[in-house]
Formats: sequence, structure tokens, C-alpha cells
Amino acid sequence: MLEFLGEEMAVALVGLFGGVLLGLAARLGRFCTMGAIEDLLYGGSGQRMRMWVLAIGVAVIGGFGLSALGLLQTETSYYLSIRWLPFASILGGLMFGYGMALAGNCGYGSIARLGGGDLRAFVIVVVMGVSAYVVLSGPLAGLRVMIFPQEDVVNEVPPGLAHLIGNWTGMSVDAVGLAIGALITLGALAQKDFLSDPKSIFWSVVVGVAITSGWAGSYWVATHGFENMPVVSHSFSAPVGESLLYLMTASARVPSFAVGSVAGVALGAFIGSLFKGHFRWEACEDPRELRRQITGAALMGAGAVLALGCTIGQGLSAFSMLAFSAPVTFAAIFAGAAFGLRQLIEGFQPAE
Repeated sequence: MLEFLGEEMAVALVGLFGGVLLGLAARLGRFCTMGAIEDLLYGGSGQRMRMWVLAIGVAVIGGFGLSALGLLQTETSYYLSIRWLPFASILGGLMFGYGMALAGNCGYGSIARLGGGDLRAFVIVVVMGVSAYVVLSGPLAGLRVMIFPQEDVVNEVPPGLAHLIGNWTGMSVDAVGLAIGALITLGALAQKDFLSDPKSIFWSVVVGVAITSGWAGSYWVATHGFENMPVVSHSFSAPVGESLLYLMTASARVPSFAVGSVAGVALGAFIGSLFKGHFRWEACEDPRELRRQITGAALMGAGAVLALGCTIGQGLSAFSMLAFSAPVTFAAIFAGAAFGLRQLIEGFQPAE
């Protein structure tokens, strides 16, 4: 198959498959980070946050299940092959979360909204992608590298919880990972209201499967091809910038997992919006809202590069490998979003 498609196209199709699942989950299952945080803090409902936790549990089981079957070497995954920089995770997460509150959605959610015809989301996606590349390889790249020098993990325990526990106890890393994934899954399901909502459970599982498919597919291509392909799963910060570059220079560039993933979310969201009859063109009529969204998108792009991932990249893909960075970054994103929402909803007055 690789001889027919080529390794780049094959891994792009893997990204497309998982991306379509994620896009469908956003439009049909209302799977959304920003929505989950708003519901929890101001809506009095933890249902969508439980969806997120269940998706993490399924993705952890999927990732370490693949490893147990010999279909993935977790140490080669992006988040376990590089050193963890805690301050970068915290700063980047806070920036991303605050920007997410200003923009009204994360990168993944914005692509899903764009697939439903929301042109406001188009502005967010473009600005976020450009901002990510300004920090990743543009004018601010040198400053980023100077402050947060990144190095590969060599001859050390990978920066993951399962690997650390396995190293301490002598237990199988896969067994530890599967046990933690099962505990997360059971914790998410430990509520009668959630158990009585099969739709939410179904779409949470679909999201977990999408993340797992990214690891499985990219690892297969990396180990069966001749190119030095990275082992990755879904994320929507720098990959958005990469997709924009591909759209502008496709004749001189090859497709990638990131390009397929971003296109897949847009396609899945488009299909989902048509299925529900929700597709409609929308535009921003308030200049103040547009300014806030552009500012938020710029913060999200820069923050995600510093944190090495967004709500999906760190909150699901890195979490599926039980990387140290995942819970820290997600907590910082949550804190930044909570602060931004409080300012938007309650103003700048101090809490009583």
C-alpha cells in the first residue's frame, strides 16, 4: 500500500480518518473543551467534562493497548521522546486557555465551527495558525529556543507516568498504562446521569478511538516505510499553520498527518452539520468581538507552541501516552480559560 500511495499520503489519510471522527464528534456529539469548561463553571453541569475524561481514559487504554500488542512503541511518540519543560507547559497553557476564552473556542472547536459555515471561526483558524508559526519557526523562534531549549530524551526514562511507575516498581509499562486508563474510564462512568446518556458515552469513545488511530497509523507508516516519519496523533495549533502552508505551496510540499487531520475535522464537521441541518453561513458583525477573537487566536497559537500542544494535543494525545506535560498543561489551560471567562462574564471586578 505504501508503494502505491507513498508514505506522506498514507499518513495524511490516517490523519484524515481520525480528523473526520473528531469533526463528527464536535458537531453531532457536542464534544468541545470550551463548552465543557463553561458548563462546569457557569452552567452547573459536568456532563461534557465527563465526556472529556472518558475520552482520555479510552485513549490511554487504546495507546497502551497498542503497545501491549506490539503495534506501537510509546517511547517513540512525540510527547515521550522530548524533554518536559514544566514552565513552558504552564506559561503556554495559561496563554492558550486565556486566548481560548477570548476567542470563544479552541483550535479544534474553531475548525469544527468553520466546517459548519462559521466565518468568524475562519479568522480564528488563520490567525492562530500564523501565530503558531511566528513562534515555531518565524521571527520569535530564536527567542523561544533561547528561553525554552528543547532536547530529545536519550538513554533516560521517558517523561511519562506509566514509564516512571514501571521503572520504580519493575512492572510492565503497558500494564501500568492500561490500569491507569481503566481507572480514568471507570471514574468518568461513575455517575448515573452520565451512564444514562449513551450518546455522550458513544461520542467520547469515538474521540478516544480517533486519538488511538493516529498513533497506530503513524507508527505503522514510520516502521514500514523508508522515510523518517514522526509518530504523532492529533493536535490543532502548529498543524493548522502547516495546513495553511500546504494550501499555499502544495506543488512544492508533501501532505502530512497534520494536513490530513485538519482537513478531516473540517470535513467531518461539514458532514455533521449537514446531517443535523445546522449548516449556515455566519459572519462577525461586531468589531469589538472580532478584535477579541483575533487577540485570543494569536495567544492560542503562541501558547500552544510553547506548551507543545493544545486542548487536543496535550489534553488528549499527550494524555493518551500519560506524558507528564498533559495534566499540567491541561490544568493551566483550564485556569487560563476560567480567568478569561470570569473577565468576560463578570468584568474585571475582584471576587468578593
